[in-house]
Amino acid sequence: MGMSRDTLMKYLTEAFPDAEITLTDLAGDDNHWQAEIVSAAFAGLARVRQHQMVYDALKGEMGGVLHALALKTRAP
Repeated sequence: MGMSRDTLMKYLTEAFPDAEITLTDLAGDDNHWQAEIVSAAFAGLARVRQHQMVYDALKGEMGGVLHALALKTRAP
């Protein structure tokens, strides 16, 4: 199964319109992604909260359609 780059990018850009987002397909299967997200929305927030915001943006697809997502998040 998996989640396409376009679908993942759509979820992330909808949630973080100002963000610089870099996606890397770690296994070539659309199921193991790494996302680097730089967004002002993360300013002043703990890393755990930043990651929770990303998971929220995926609208329940994490752990189902999308198996693994390695995150690197930060504010500009």
